[in-house]
Parts: sequence; structure tokens; C-alpha cells
Amino acid sequence: MDHYEKAVMHLKQRMEDISLRPVDKINLLKDNIKQFLNMAAAQKDGVMLTRVKSLLYQHGILSHCVTLLTLGPQRLQSNWSGVVKLGSLTSTCCVGAVVGELSETFHMLFLPSVIDGLLSLASHLALRTECMPLFKKVMDSVSLLLQAHVQLTTQVLSSSHYELIQGTDDDAMALICVQMWTDSCTASSDFLTSLSDDAISLLLNEAVGQLAVTSDAAVGGASVRLVLHMAKQLPLQPFFSNFKGLDSLLDKDWRGRGFDQEVDQLISLIQSWESTPSVDRVKAACVIQAAWKSYLTRRRVKSLRGVVLMLQHRFRARRRQQQQRENAQRWQEELNFQVCLQRQQARRKFHQKQRELLQLLPADQVLPYLQECEVRAAVVIQSAWRGFLARRRVDSLRPGLRIEHAQQHAARKLQKAVRRFLEKRRTAKVLASELCWIGQKGLTDSRRSLLKRQVDEYISLHPSSGVSQQQCEQLHVDVQWRLQALLRQAVRQKMEEHKVASLLAHTHTQLDLLKDAPPLSAVSATDIKSFLCPSGTVATRARDAHNARLQANRLPWWRTLGETSVGLRPKEETDLEVVDSCW
Repeated sequence: MDHYEKAVMHLKQRMEDISLRPVDKINLLKDNIKQFLNMAAAQKDGVMLTRVKSLLYQHGILSHCVTLLTLGPQRLQSNWSGVVKLGSLTSTCCVGAVVGELSETFHMLFLPSVIDGLLSLASHLALRTECMPLFKKVMDSVSLLLQAHVQLTTQVLSSSHYELIQGTDDDAMALICVQMWTDSCTASSDFLTSLSDDAISLLLNEAVGQLAVTSDAAVGGASVRLVLHMAKQLPLQPFFSNFKGLDSLLDKDWRGRGFDQEVDQLISLIQSWESTPSVDRVKAACVIQAAWKSYLTRRRVKSLRGVVLMLQHRFRARRRQQQQRENAQRWQEELNFQVCLQRQQARRKFHQKQRELLQLLPADQVLPYLQECEVRAAVVIQSAWRGFLARRRVDSLRPGLRIEHAQQHAARKLQKAVRRFLEKRRTAKVLASELCWIGQKGLTDSRRSLLKRQVDEYISLHPSSGVSQQQCEQLHVDVQWRLQALLRQAVRQKMEEHKVASLLAHTHTQLDLLKDAPPLSAVSATDIKSFLCPSGTVATRARDAHNARLQANRLPWWRTLGETSVGLRPKEETDLEVVDSCW
């Protein structure tokens, strides 16, 4: 094991330290990788440089670099220069590394992850105008990787991070991107010929899209030169069928911008491929399609930022909820620990106090006290055991009890529902009877007139098929008359019942007085007054009736023959009946 391998292994051990922050890891990787590359490049041949790059990949150092490139801005703590330098070193190490048996994994998995990390870093820098030089360095690193590994071109053009960069509508960034593709194409003559048809189509869409979207002369000139360079090296006639009308766009928007010669060459090249008779119509359709597609692309790219923000918001909310749950669980565990600790301390204090009390007891009382404690403990254990047995026995009988309990509960619910139903019916009947009652409480004249008007309106809208309106009115009047007669009869009957009740009460009172009256020998003047009627008219008629009775008693017997009332006249009999009714 040579010096470089030992240093790389030591660096790997330091990177596996979990106490290091991302910023410290970036600085550590940046300094050590730069030192390794400088020491290896100082030698004459490039064998040692290739070996160092291979060791960095095989021991996972470059994987740590890719992980740090994909971190968010908050964890990077705005250390953009260090991250950009680390990305540049990572791309340098990926160029010229010999990985041997790991070649398939290196090209299929690792290199796409490096490209994705660099584009992710570039998308973060694109949102900050002050980081434009750093953005240029990151795109140079991407260009270096593309020149060495042409198969990554399709991934770059179809990456969501690259679409986010294109959606910023910044001319300086657009110029950097176009120059990156121009440098990649001009750095090697085999770059364009090694591309697949999909990659060529995506690259051509990128250049033509910039011509249709931007109005900056520098971006337009770079795009025209890129398309012209591609047209000189590749047969682009099949691809330009999707961009009909491009020559009209170039002639209308990009003449007089300082690169008319390149524009004329590209227009003449495009027109030489035109062979259809309806050129103007196809050109117009292509221009409309290009404008519409570019509009859709810009809108989709702009909406990506909102989607990313929404995802970040949801992720942060979920992470905050998870942290709150973890804190609550930690607090609960700490509370449980404190409770257990307090219980142990209380138990220890109790035993200590019990030991001290045992020391105070006389020697002859210690053994009886311990025996009493054992008896109490045995009673507690027996009680717990018997309770357990009883609960288990109840559980064995529980299915039958559960069924009986369910039946009782169902019966109670049915009874409750029936009672509620009967109560509602009784309430409805009472309300219906109260509403039909004439002179209902709270019914004013205005309310009665309003109800009558509503009834009349309803009757006019819903006429009866069997009875006419005059018959209904006559029937209503008849019912009202009968109801009023019934009410008057009820009032009279109530008054008669009251009068009869009063007479009966008075009669019972007089009978009680007669029963308790003293004999005639003991009657005084005061007692006589209590038996006299308070009414003067009644008393006079009673006196006259009494005198008539005395006169009839003095008459001879033959005068009373054939008379039912012992010779009394009808007038006198009537007076006697009145007196009797009074008494």
C-alpha cells in the first residue's frame, strides 16, 4: 500500500465521522483532493494522476462529494464558493479515471449522479444574481464532463434542474448555457457524431428555443453559430422538418444584430432543404407551433418552482411534526423515568423509616410485629389471587351475561323509543286541539285577520271539487254557531252546578246546626237568633206562614174535611215550602 492509498484511506475514515458538519466536510474534501491532484500532477507522466483519480472513486470519496453537492442551501450555510470548487474537483476526477471492473457502474450510475448533483447546484445558484461567476464555473464543470462522456448529453438536456435554469429568463444564464454547448461541440470533432438522434433533437430544440424566446443579441448570435456548426457537421434536414419557418424568424428578428453573415448562411442552408410547394403556410404553422410550444415550456418551467416550494413546505411540515413527536416521546420517557425514580426513593425512605422504627421496638416485640406483617402480606396476596380467580370465572360466564345485558339494553332502547313516539303523538293532539279552540291564548285580531287571509288565499288556490265556497261559508257559520251554543250551554251548566253545590253546602250546614241545637227548655235569645234567616223578606213570609198554620189549627174539625193541607190555602202552602227551603 503506497502513500496515496494510505492518505485516501485516512481521508475516508475522517469522512465517516458523524460529528462533522457538511461545511467541514466540504472544506476537508476540497483541500485534500486538491492536494492529491497537485502532487500527482507534479510528476512527469500522468499515470499517478490517473491512479489517484481511480483511488478516489474506488474508496467512495467521490460519492461523498456527490452527496454534498445535492444538499440544500440551508445545510450548506451559503458556502457556495467551497461547494463550487468541490464540484469542479469532482468533475476533474471523473475525467480520465480508470475504474476497471467497475466501469459499468461508473458510467451507468455514478456519472449520471455527478451530473445531477452539478445541475442541482447550478439551479440553486441560478436563483441568486450575485452568484453568476460561480454559476459559470459549475457549467464549465458540466461542459468538461460532457466533452469526456458524450452519453451524458441526453440526461443534461432532459434534466428537471436544467429546465429550472432555463425558466429563469435570464439572458446571462442563457448565454452561459449556449456557450457551454458550443464549447462542447467545438472541443472535439467527434462530439456531435457520437450523439444519438434524441440528443441531437434536444440540443437543436435548445438552440432554436433560445432564438424564439430571447431578444438578446449575444444569446441570439451564440445560438445561430451553434445551429450553423451543427448543420455543417450533421445532416440536419430530417430534424429541421419540425422547425419550419425558422428562416423567416431569422430574417425578421435577427438581421442587423452584428452577425448577419452567419444568419445569411443559416437561412440559405435552411432554404436549400425546403422542397414543399406550400412553404409560406408551413412556415407560418411552424412559427405558431414554436411560439406555442415555447410558451407551454416556459409556463411549465415556471410552475416547477411552485411545485418545488410546495414539496419543500410539506417536507418541512412533516419533519417538524416528526421532531415534535420525538420531543414529546422523549419528554414522556423522561417523565416516566422521574416518576419511577421518585417511587424508588419513596420506597427506600419507607423501608429506611421502617428499619428505624424496628430498632426502637423492644426485643420481645420485634418477632410478633414481623409475624403480623407477614400475616398482612399473606392477606393481600390471597385477596389479589382470589380477585384474579373471580374475574376469570366471570369472564368464562361473560358470553351469557353479555347476551342478557344486550337484550336488556335493546329492550330499554325500544321502550324509550315507544315512549318518545307516544309522547310526540300526545303533544301533537294537544296542540291540534288548542289550535282549533276559539279564543286561543295569544291570538290577536291582527293575527286572526292574517290567518283568515292566508286561509282564503289557500282556498282560492285550491278550490274544493265537492263543495262550493258558499256552502263552505254556510257550514263554517253553522259550526261556529253550534260551537258558541255549546259554550253557552257549558257556562249555564257550570253555573247551575255551582248553585246546586252552594245550596247543598248551605243545607248541610243548617242540618248540622239543627242536630247540635239545645232543647227548648235551654234555648236562649242568642240561640234563637242563630236559627233565624238573615233575609228580611224570607223572615216575614215565614212569620205569615206560621200565623196561617196557627189559625188553621184553631178551626173546627169539620172545616178541614176534604183538604190535603189541613185547611191551608195554596198560597200558605207555598209560603211554607219557601220557609222550609230557606231553612
